[in-house]
Amino acid sequence: MRIEAAHNVFLIGIGGIGMSALARYFYKQGARVQGYDKTPSPITEALQAEGISVFFEDDLSKYPSQVDLVIYTPAIPADHLGLNWYREQGFNVYKRSEILEELTKTKETIAVAGTHGKTSITALLAHVLNASDKPATAFIGGVANNFRSNFVYRESDRVVVEADEFDRSFLRLHPHIAVISALDPDHLDIYGSLEELTANFFAFTKQVSREGCLILQAQLPLVAKVDHPKVFTYGIDTPADFVAENIRVEEGHFLFDLDIQGDSYGTFRLAFPGYHNVENALAALAVGYVLEANMEAMRAALASFSGIRRRFEKVYVGKEVVYIDDYAHHPKEIEALIRSVRRLYPGRFITAIFQPHLYTRTRDLAEGFANALTAADEVILLPIYPAREVSLPGVESGLIARKIKEKPVQVIEKSDLLDTLASRPRDIILTIGAGDIDRLVQPIHEWLKNTAA
Repeated sequence: MRIEAAHNVFLIGIGGIGMSALARYFYKQGARVQGYDKTPSPITEALQAEGISVFFEDDLSKYPSQVDLVIYTPAIPADHLGLNWYREQGFNVYKRSEILEELTKTKETIAVAGTHGKTSITALLAHVLNASDKPATAFIGGVANNFRSNFVYRESDRVVVEADEFDRSFLRLHPHIAVISALDPDHLDIYGSLEELTANFFAFTKQVSREGCLILQAQLPLVAKVDHPKVFTYGIDTPADFVAENIRVEEGHFLFDLDIQGDSYGTFRLAFPGYHNVENALAALAVGYVLEANMEAMRAALASFSGIRRRFEKVYVGKEVVYIDDYAHHPKEIEALIRSVRRLYPGRFITAIFQPHLYTRTRDLAEGFANALTAADEVILLPIYPAREVSLPGVESGLIARKIKEKPVQVIEKSDLLDTLASRPRDIILTIGAGDIDRLVQPIHEWLKNTAA
């Protein structure tokens, strides 16, 4: 496959966060880029504004025949007309992960893996490295506010990518440096068990260049198993090579003291709040340290990092009401989110609005979701967002609701959310989830602007 020779590129599922970054890459290379997606979205609108053609009907008359390269996401159903037509006609058709494999083969690749934290670490890395004279192109799984994009292009042989465990995509990568941030039960529809998931992460560690290094969250079970010659660990108040100590909140910002292998590097200020983001920042600093980036430049970069859309995003801050939106879709992520909100806003009443993502994830992790959400004062559940899945008998949001014993909880339709919120006192409002709950963010914001004090 010679993807650099592709002059006409077509992407099926172009509105996905990973696919849209690829679209921007090829467009930057001078290719003509077109794509299909099921529904319009802010991402497809942005692509169209940038000059990339997008359509939304799975109609064979719409698909261009003058195409060198067709890329698709695994989220596309097997019976998709356009995808199957391109295959039948003998076009070069590849998964997104195959293209990333090809793009990174000749680069100094930094791959960020983990069941959560990937996007935040990747965005932090892109910002920190590019602010520290270590330029890198980056494919980010979210829109980084500093770049106003999920794609960063630099004239450099260094590239930062997310190593996605879904569909075992990360096993296509052979990075120079790899970060693994977390290893919790997820994608069990793919792996079947945590043991199998762990085995695949272990296989990923074996693909890291022996001349490079592995950077692991200190409490991962992989730490004791990997046999790479250069391994660094990081964590909060735990034995590790990179440690964040004395974490405190000042004027809404998280501050921490950095210790590297017993040496103190002073205080770092993170404008992007959350305990989990302190840990994510440690991972980014560890990579920068390995690459010999300037420490003072990295310190300044962390302080100027303005976050990622839908990651602890403060949508509305009023005198009496604060509204935060977050992409969290795993119990550990929800737990970290609510814990951080508690630290920022002690004593406040938290209403958590959660849209579960995937039937299989809800089935497998219902107990964990219930436990994490119980940390809020009130829980509102929306129907499951199915994404690529068909419904499973007996699996619905009530499965989580019935396990929440200590706090008020209800399951409602999305269309009833604003009326439900209007009927109760408002204090801290959280919208949580990876589905289409993001479509409610602007209506809630407008409602609060019009009604909140």
